[in-house]
Amino acid sequence: MRKVSFAEFGGPDVLRLTDAEEPHAGPGRIRIAVRAAGVNPVDWRIREGQKLGAHPTELPSGVGLDAAGVVDEVGEGVEGVEIGDHVFGEGSSTYAEFAVLSAWARMPEGLTFEEAAGYPSVVETALRIVREVGVQPGQTLLVSGASGGVGSAVLQIARDRGIRVIGTAGAANQDYLRGLGALATTYGEGWVERVRRLGPVDAALDLAGSGVLRELVELVGDPHKVVSIADLGAPEFGVRFSGVAGSAPDALAAAADLISRGRLHIPVEKSYPLAEAAAAHIDSRAGHTRGRRVIVV
Repeated sequence: MRKVSFAEFGGPDVLRLTDAEEPHAGPGRIRIAVRAAGVNPVDWRIREGQKLGAHPTELPSGVGLDAAGVVDEVGEGVEGVEIGDHVFGEGSSTYAEFAVLSAWARMPEGLTFEEAAGYPSVVETALRIVREVGVQPGQTLLVSGASGGVGSAVLQIARDRGIRVIGTAGAANQDYLRGLGALATTYGEGWVERVRRLGPVDAALDLAGSGVLRELVELVGDPHKVVSIADLGAPEFGVRFSGVAGSAPDALAAAADLISRGRLHIPVEKSYPLAEAAAAHIDSRAGHTRGRRVIVV
């Protein structure tokens, strides 16, 4: 099969599209013929060699955690899924023609493979950090860098739970945030005062790692009510850094439920073929994403 991998840590140029042995589904796992793979910031952070609190990366390494596709192997002990089923989920080395998943759910009706591949890690992360930050219905959550995949999920999950959200993003994404139910404002000079004018803030999430933790703590008044998924220096401010959590079947079930109820939709901003994985990483690292980027196999 064809697979994207890297043999050394570094920039996007270390990625290679190579021929590789097909993986197989062990106990408690399934294998899919990958139709699309989600592109997440964690993918290029791992490729760069960043320490994210996950297991050490062994080289050479594949790339990718999320995928959607067609089940073609079912491991020992697995029930409720059959060969030919369309699923989306989390695994490893998903930028490939075949991948083994450790957590999965059936794709909701009406989703394309490209759309489905954009949900797994994004929704798991969004559900986890909303829980960790402790925001409650009726309170206000500030989301810094709100227009990407995780931000898009957070805004919609918060709306579904009766949480008021203020989101910051670039000028081009203000209407997008408002369409997801957020009070929107731009980042950049004067952003703190613009947020203050929108009302008091009970908790905050840093999704972009743009050096705003000091201001987020100031706005909230308590570092324990701020969580970052993007700034490795978070502990210096007393802020929790919430890194890679791994497979979460419950999160996939929650995603499928939200999607089926029409309460969650994350658009695909751009798709890339396997051979252009490096370009996908360059674009992801540059930010300014509206929704998701995916690799199409």
